Amino acid sequence: IMKKRIHIAVGVKDINDSIESYNKYLAAKPEVVVNNEYALWRTEEVNFSIRKVSDAEVGKVRHIGFEDPSAIKFSEEVDLNGLTWEFFSQKDQQAEIKKYWPEVKL
Repeated sequence: IMKKRIHIAVGVKDINDSIESYNKYLAAKPEVVVNNEYALWRTEEVNFSIRKVSDAEVGKVRHIGFEDPSAIKFSEEVDLNGLTWEFFSQKDQQAEIKKYWPEVKL
């Protein structure tokens, strides 16, 4: 049985330095890296991504949600606190990555 993974997306200043740091926290290496722009880790428990952002957005949670194998399509909603929640399958996430970075091999 495939289970949901919590998804956390964070804004960072430097992708390479951040990859090195988060590799330690997650005890894993990213499965997707877009040079100087984006990285994605998928562990048993978490789907964690980082994206290079403006200085004002560094260190902030961009959005959270769930990678859910039963998700019918990508969707998002904003909760009562203004936090964006995304709901998607692995296939949906891969399609979104390809939309922004078609050169990435998944």
